[in-house]
Amino acid sequence: MAGLADSGSNPDVDLLYDINGLAKDAPAWFDRVMEFVGEYGLLFAIVLLVVGCWWSVRRRRDEDAVSTVAALIWAPLAAGIAVLVNVPIRGFVERPRPFLDHQGIEVLVQGKTDYSFVSDHATIVMALAVGLFVAHRRFGLVALVLALFGGFIRVYMGVHYPTDVVGGFALGTAVALLLSPLAMALLTPLVRAVERSPRAGWLVRARGRAEGEGAALPEARSERASERDLAA
Repeated sequence: MAGLADSGSNPDVDLLYDINGLAKDAPAWFDRVMEFVGEYGLLFAIVLLVVGCWWSVRRRRDEDAVSTVAALIWAPLAAGIAVLVNVPIRGFVERPRPFLDHQGIEVLVQGKTDYSFVSDHATIVMALAVGLFVAHRRFGLVALVLALFGGFIRVYMGVHYPTDVVGGFALGTAVALLLSPLAMALLTPLVRAVERSPRAGWLVRARGRAEGEGAALPEARSERASERDLAA
């Protein structure tokens, strides 16, 4: 597996130097921004997209709200499962970080001592993005673009080879898609039960104004009837 990190005419290493070389030429403040975005910003943005999609679906009270919310629940679960699957992969490949095997790498984040292949960040963001795409195409497309950009930044930061990122994308996509039918079969009945709950139903479908008015009308009529009886 050590051959993964060999330089020579390896296009993986060549592309690493090309992308990471941009960090050397960029201003220090820009590198700090890329560091924050690559470590936290894009992941946080995709999580916000998942939350925003949930809020939009429940507020509009769509007919397919149950299946959409179930898919949104699956997105972070898929990311977690993909990371767990990556644990034995990393232990089997044992690929060092690129800055440990190659000179002249501009490293924006220090302290990375674990193995490089497969990238956890790329795995998580792609699993979230694909899971979100299954739930809602428009939100999912935005998340996919952010995930791809996040993979580019991991190479820019000097902490991953391009193939580490591609492997993470493949792993996150595979887990999110291949296990989706089973996950939906298990989560959909659970979400439907939550929707029917008088206390937790708002998590799936917002209570409409019309529903509230409809519930209040019989009470108002009974109160007026009682007043007429008393007057009589």
